[in-house]
Amino acid sequence: MSGTGELRNPLLDVVGKNKGREKRGIASICSSNGYVVAATLEWALSRNESALIEATANQVNQFGGYTGMKPHDFVRFVHGVADHVGFPKDKLILGGDHLGPLAWQDQDSSASMKMASDLVSDYVRAGFTKIHIDTSMMLGGDRAISFDDRLIAERGAALCEACERTFDALKSARPQAVRPAYVIGSEVPKPGGSQNGDEEPSVTEVEDFHGSVETFKEAFLRRGLPTAWGSVMAVVVQLGVEFGDDRVNEYERARAADLSRALVAYPTLVFEGHSTDFQTRESLREMVEDGVAILKVGPALTFAFREALFALSMMEDALSGYQKSIEPSHFIEVLERTMVQDPDNWKRHYHGTPERLAFDRKYSFSDRCRYYLPSPAVKDACDLLIRNLRAVRPPLSLISQFMPRQYALIRSGLLECDPEALMKSRIRECLDEYGYAMSGA
Repeated sequence: MSGTGELRNPLLDVVGKNKGREKRGIASICSSNGYVVAATLEWALSRNESALIEATANQVNQFGGYTGMKPHDFVRFVHGVADHVGFPKDKLILGGDHLGPLAWQDQDSSASMKMASDLVSDYVRAGFTKIHIDTSMMLGGDRAISFDDRLIAERGAALCEACERTFDALKSARPQAVRPAYVIGSEVPKPGGSQNGDEEPSVTEVEDFHGSVETFKEAFLRRGLPTAWGSVMAVVVQLGVEFGDDRVNEYERARAADLSRALVAYPTLVFEGHSTDFQTRESLREMVEDGVAILKVGPALTFAFREALFALSMMEDALSGYQKSIEPSHFIEVLERTMVQDPDNWKRHYHGTPERLAFDRKYSFSDRCRYYLPSPAVKDACDLLIRNLRAVRPPLSLISQFMPRQYALIRSGLLECDPEALMKSRIRECLDEYGYAMSGA
């Protein structure tokens, strides 16, 4: 607790542990999927650790985003899941990802920045204590010749000022409120993975990193925000990691070595790594050791969830061949039909022949099908799939065929033979890769 009565932001302890000998980190779970959130909280509970759950500006904003949730709705949603699994709220950290004018970048800069200011204020007011400020995109009326780090930083400082103003008002009503920790950076990877299968992701140049930090610091101080600058905990940089439809660009430690060494000059800053989905556990561990204390992951978790749903659907198909009481959910077919009928969430990401598009809709690492899981038809099919596999429990031989790791856990008495338990177990497999990386030296 600080001298002002504020509770210390627990993320600052993560920074301290990463900068010290422990080299610890934290996984940032960027998802609004109920199963992913539940699996994450159960996983963190089993490890006696805090859980960091984040919402993006496209997912959750003052207009509802594509989830239909405003910031306070997302807080209620995550708190509800925490209550259900018995996760203590004092170990729950909520973050906002890519907060800025992202959703309104085609509009005039004044209008889009006004909406971005309202957005970050709503997040702080709702109780989010990790704020990633992202003003890296050009807005309506911007000219490429004048769009540089200085303008990006000025806009970022303006949004931070809105956060601080909101927090000060909040603190008057809740004296022990937790001051937000901020994440900045102008070289921000594209949310959700690369759309170009041939592009080679770059690594931020050391000079650009130093210049970005100093430019942001100057912008914050010009606005009279020294306390806020002291709450900046991380910088987003390009680390050469990325994923696309069927490829993963692995972290190459040697390529990022100079950038990692440059971080030593900033005793209160770490890196935040975006698009760390599908990295190996060894690569994730190396990233944490190299100063990437915050590992953002999202599509990899819903990809694992989708894999589990497909496996369960195939079990259901096998059972329905001789269990005439089963009315198959046809989950895979319902998902495909829904995506074809409403292509807006995948048509700019998947390219090629009709056959290739059909393949990517199911199996792409970009996992655009996650946007369709909440749709009524897909949700109904998922619910029916679960009911069917509870009414007619799959035999162990079938679980061994389609989910061999879960089969081994069941045989060892570590997992219940229940469809929801099987799904969350598959998600936890992915989380375990991050747990290995986070655990430190």
